Amino acid sequence: MSDNCIFCKIVRDEIPSNKVHEDEDFFVFHDIRPIARVHYLVIPKRHVESLAHFDAADSDLVGRMMLLGARLAPQQGLSDGFRTMINTGKGGGQEVFHVHAHIFGGGEVLPKV
Repeated sequence: MSDNCIFCKIVRDEIPSNKVHEDEDFFVFHDIRPIARVHYLVIPKRHVESLAHFDAADSDLVGRMMLLGARLAPQQGLSDGFRTMINTGKGGGQEVFHVHAHIFGGGEVLPKV
């Protein structure tokens, strides 16, 4: 974990969050600036800056991250479907440099403010 990363601080419970799920490898919580009725983030507890910083040895972790996001979707009210997004790097719209998957849906996607 990183000392200054906001997501690492959320995992360590130094910053409050609306937690959806936690296990040995992942932490899932609702986005504080949702763009849809349901919008949560799946993050690995291990600090990895972005999707571009994973290597082949991490493929299992990446796969489990995506499967967890999908498995939680019906419990969060997204039984009819959802969208998945991973912003990678500044040019890809990433704002917090700890890899995370956005899972969202449940109606119209709202513009970011």
